[in-house]
Order: sequence, then structure tokens, then C-alpha cells
Amino acid sequence: MKIIDGKLLAQNLRAEIAAGVAKLKAEKGVTPGLAVILVGDNPASVSYVTAKEKACAEAGMYSREMRLPAETTEADLLAQVKALNDDPAIHGILVQLPLPKHISEKAVIDAIAPDKDVDGFTAVNVGRMMIGERCFLPCTPHGIIKLIEFSGMDLRGKHAVVIGRSNIVGKPVAALLARKETNATVTLCHTGTPDVAHFTRQADVVVVATGRPGTLTGDMIKPGAVVIDVGVNRIPDATKPKGFRLVGDADFESCSKVAAAITPVPGGVGPLTITMLLWNTLEAAAGGELRVIS
Repeated sequence: MKIIDGKLLAQNLRAEIAAGVAKLKAEKGVTPGLAVILVGDNPASVSYVTAKEKACAEAGMYSREMRLPAETTEADLLAQVKALNDDPAIHGILVQLPLPKHISEKAVIDAIAPDKDVDGFTAVNVGRMMIGERCFLPCTPHGIIKLIEFSGMDLRGKHAVVIGRSNIVGKPVAALLARKETNATVTLCHTGTPDVAHFTRQADVVVVATGRPGTLTGDMIKPGAVVIDVGVNRIPDATKPKGFRLVGDADFESCSKVAAAITPVPGGVGPLTITMLLWNTLEAAAGGELRVIS
């Protein structure tokens, strides 16, 4: 059984991205710029935004962090997004989710210019992805495809099962797996699927993204399958200094005894999300003219 090292893959890709940033600066005089808007002080969001800022600096990118109070109105936030849309120094815009309940996430996402939507969340980019046009791919699903490739599996003709139908992971990763470049046969399971194990036992690849520990167990997969675990869940653990430990949606102990390869939690999918955000920001700055990564 192989542990799919997301940290190593992210490290390799970030080295390519940094080289691409240096090339873009030298040849075009352009420094990729990413603006991140954080509304409120959600601890997880603050931590994530800080990690993004650090990753930008390491890649040689320009990073602009905008922290707004939780009381910020929707109109004020939309005005900030418009200003960034018009700012030539900013090539990518990311609004950290979740937003306070009084602000419509859809309205804010739709306000981001599609050519600066480095999260790949706008309806324009989602539509382009679905019909196979060039676009900014959503970061976590794109990272999942890279992880499967990194595991050594050729997805062409394979059966991939995705558990979970969220707009952020489940649906888009199913769409990417089914694209002609990837060419997998895809089954999408969810809470309405009466017997998930019936499908997962047929799968060459299982992507589990439900936000529920123990969703996938070893008896639900066939020998030699590749398991990509997207979940990050806190469970109580008195032996840990913080009183909890992180686990995925797959039961690692039982799945690792059957799978050919599996992502750990943490250290699997997580490191790829910010990496693919940097990837998209570089692509946005290059305007499709400088292909430094593939």
C-alpha cells in the first residue's frame, strides 16, 4: 500500500509555479497578484488566509489581504470586489467562505470577473469546465486529479466513484474525472444512494468528500483501488495536546489494508488546494500566453 504524499506533490508543483512566476517577471515584467478578502474573524478562515499569504510570498507573487469586519454590508463587499476587478495589479480575487449570513455568497461570487476567478467558482467558469473549455479549474478538485495522477494510476477507462455532491468538491471532481482528457467512467453517490458500497466495490478510484468520518471503510473497496480522502474532521482524543485529532472521511486503518494507494489526513488533499490557487493566479497573470505548467 502506497501513501500518496500530498505535501511532496505540492512542493514539486510550487517549485514549478515559482519558476513560472520568475519567468513571467523576466519576460513580461508582470508580477502575479492575488487579492484575498476575509469578512469577519472565523479562526479557520484566518488561518487559511494566512497560509495563502505565506504561499504567495514563497512563490514570488504579490499578495493583498483585505480583512473586513463581520458587520460589513453586502453592498460594501460588492464595491470592494468591483474595485479589485478594475485593478490591473490584481490578477486573481478570492473571497474567503463562509461569509456572514447577511451576505449572499452567490451574489459576491458572481460579482468576481471570470478572468480573475482563481477559485473557479463563478457560473461562467463552472459552465466552461462542464463543456470542456479552457477555464480556471476549482482548486481542490484540480488537486485531486493531480493526486490520482501522482499515485501512478492512468485514469483512462477506469471506473471512478465520487461520494458527495457538494458544489465545491463532489460535483466538479466528478465532472473533471469524466472529461475527455481524463476519460474515466464516473458514478456520483450521495445521501440518496441506497447502497453506496455496491458502487464503491466496483471502483478503481474512490473519492470521498462527505464531511463525515467513517463514510468509507475497507470492506467497501476492492483490492488495489486508489482512495482519495477529502474530509478533515476533528474527533476527541484525550491523548493529544489539543484534545482532538484530525481524521478523514475514510477509515484509514481498514482502507489502507485493501487499497493500493491512499491519501492521508492531514497531508493528502489539503496541501494541493492552495497550490492550485497559486497555479490559477499564475495562469491569470500570464493571460494564457505563457504556459509554464501543465
